Amino acid sequence: MSLAPPPVRAGVAVAARGLRKEYGHAAARVVALDDVDVDFAAGAFHAVMGPSGSGKSTLMHCLAGLDSPTRGTVRIGDTDTARLDDRRLTLLRRDRIGFVFQRFNLLPALTAEENIVLPLAIAGRRPEPAWLRRVVAAVGLADRLRHRPGELSGGQQQRVALARALVTRPEVIFADEPTGNLDSRSGAEVLRLLREAVDTLGRTVVMVTHDPVAAAYADRVVFLVDGRPVRELAAPTAERVRDTLAGLASTTASRDAGTGAVTA
Repeated sequence: MSLAPPPVRAGVAVAARGLRKEYGHAAARVVALDDVDVDFAAGAFHAVMGPSGSGKSTLMHCLAGLDSPTRGTVRIGDTDTARLDDRRLTLLRRDRIGFVFQRFNLLPALTAEENIVLPLAIAGRRPEPAWLRRVVAAVGLADRLRHRPGELSGGQQQRVALARALVTRPEVIFADEPTGNLDSRSGAEVLRLLREAVDTLGRTVVMVTHDPVAAAYADRVVFLVDGRPVRELAAPTAERVRDTLAGLASTTASRDAGTGAVTA
């Protein structure tokens, strides 16, 4: 007898219920997400981790409305994204979700300020001056607004991308390996800014990462294996994250050896 998925709790920014994502058909079918139930509390910093192929980026893409699940539901606040047509889903992504990716995705011909306000310009809206100043101050770009991306360091470009994600006042920011192209110092700056986006600006952050040091900035880490959440850590440290990852890797290797599975 199967159990009903847990109800969505109050104060949850993003929730998935029975989330499944499959690619291919028949013998070529791959299950990337295997009936995932997970909540991400509002006003908190969450990290999602797991080995390569565990489904962590697929989970983020389905949660953010960038990919459609095979079945199951995703809720952003009280909105069931499955009930939205393409136009309303686009509006939800534009107005209620911010994105920060490993690649900065800035337009080289635009200044830093023009890149920051681009989502608003596309929507035909003007930035709120006070909020724009607050965001620019938070990411430390007040003296770089007239510079183009080619005139900025990698860390500065990622700060522009983060400001662009914040300028629309999103309910949740999805960050996919946001420090992957940065050196350790620049990466630490970006992680500190994501932390401040939660603590000072009241946003919710869901970050996919492979780095235990990055995960230690979060309030909570969700670990995926084979498309399913298998463990969580609250108040993580880099050492605890490393130990958990090592334990999961050992368990997975023992299971695969016992079944004769071949892992890549």
